[in-house]
Amino acid sequence: MGIFYSNTGDFIHKDISLTGGTTITINEKIDLEDLEGHLTDKLDSFSIREISSLGTGEPIAVVIETTTEPDVAKQVLEEYLNFKLTKENSSIEFTGAALSQGFFKQLLIAILLAFIFMAIVVFIIFRSFVPSAAIIISAFADIFMTLTLLNLLGVQMSTAGIIALLMLIGYSVDTDILLTNRVLKRKQGSLNSRIYSAFNTGIMMTITSLLAVTAALLVVSSFSATLTKIFSVLVIGLGFDLLNTWITNVSILKWYVIKKRK
Repeated sequence: MGIFYSNTGDFIHKDISLTGGTTITINEKIDLEDLEGHLTDKLDSFSIREISSLGTGEPIAVVIETTTEPDVAKQVLEEYLNFKLTKENSSIEFTGAALSQGFFKQLLIAILLAFIFMAIVVFIIFRSFVPSAAIIISAFADIFMTLTLLNLLGVQMSTAGIIALLMLIGYSVDTDILLTNRVLKRKQGSLNSRIYSAFNTGIMMTITSLLAVTAALLVVSSFSATLTKIFSVLVIGLGFDLLNTWITNVSILKWYVIKKRK
């Protein structure tokens, strides 16, 4: 993440919804490789994706996203297609850079506030610094690791992806609070048996969520970029949550309980 930030000046790859630009959807079947070759030197920083029918899997539209102004992008596409883009065969959306950046800042503030309120609730429940800090560290690590992997894969983050990070905080805190509550507030059994009991319940919660989200991702991947981005972030984040809850958080909690006994 440090290397990525030093090279780009940012901590994520941003798509059009966060940087501003033009999105053109063409309701035609188009050869993507040929279209990409035509647009390479004519549009600035563009991406192309295909939308398929949910029932048949047949391509039904092509979406072009670019930082080029809409009039210029439309003209370039019309030259390639040899017909006019109208409301009947296409749709054109433009988002200004100032609006996108303002929305991005608001989303970051929302994530920060979510962390603050989550931390307050956790401290009120457990009234102890180390267990509460372990929950917060695990939730932060889920988001940090997810963003790092997305950067390594070259995935562009959209507003939907940022919103998925907010959802990920909730998924992460669920199992962390379950673990901490079982270990600190239950008195029956040994420390290891309480951890194992929490693991049995928590791993079932996470795997159930992971299977449901993965199934949803497979269904929507062909026709909804927004839902695909949300479910992709959740699948990666839930995978990291298994590590951060049952290795990181467990280790800190076990160390804390043993030290407190001594």
